[in-house]
Amino acid sequence: MQRLILIILLGLGPILNAQSNMNGFYCDPETGLCVIPEVEDTAAPAEVWKEDEEIIYVGDPMCSWCWGISPALHQLELQAAGAGIPFRIVVGGLRPGGGDPWNDQFQKFLKHHWEEVNQRSGQPFGFDLFERDNFNYDTEPSCRAVVAARLLDPTKEHRFFELVQHHFYVRNEDPTQAAFYEPICKTLGLDYQQFLERFNAQDVRDLTQAEFALNRQWGVRGYPTVIFRKGEKLYSLAGGYATFEQMWAQLQNLSGVQSNP
Repeated sequence: MQRLILIILLGLGPILNAQSNMNGFYCDPETGLCVIPEVEDTAAPAEVWKEDEEIIYVGDPMCSWCWGISPALHQLELQAAGAGIPFRIVVGGLRPGGGDPWNDQFQKFLKHHWEEVNQRSGQPFGFDLFERDNFNYDTEPSCRAVVAARLLDPTKEHRFFELVQHHFYVRNEDPTQAAFYEPICKTLGLDYQQFLERFNAQDVRDLTQAEFALNRQWGVRGYPTVIFRKGEKLYSLAGGYATFEQMWAQLQNLSGVQSNP
């Protein structure tokens, strides 16, 4: 198995000060990182690198700090493209399967956390979700949808990811339901029936699980995580919420790009 080194292991922040629900799902307001519970590492297929260097964004569409950092990542992708550095997404798998009880404790945890992300990042949030009688915070379908969209048109993957975030966090629609993705496909000019075929296919389910395993193999334990890969070494650009300027400065130090934002 290919061995890679995450040179600057992404700090999980002061976990003792982080807010968590009863199932160990941490959200750290200081670092802006959603930390997944400790899980047993599973084998992931070896990566075959197509480029000498690239930016890798490890995130989950239902990670609220990933929504907070979204505008900065959009700007980073555009600026990096101008410098000839590819940008790609690896889906994280924040809460695959969900299972958190939809009770007052969990709802208060989510609402307070969303308010913190809004205050720090300025990203909008709706709160109609908390009027629902039931909701399973299962992030696997939204991650799988991103993989399915990538297979249909990789040039639209990041925008698809952003629209999933908007429809969930602002409109409070349900990403666990396949119909959630129909207007997003329409907006992006993706064939919805082809998307459904990919979304429900076993190979896409397997690819999604492989990406969950891959980022854990790299040592990623929270989202958003932004990595600069150079050869077989992985360097951290962000472990949690960061501004575009912070990530770009780190990229310049690591890659030597000189273009100004």
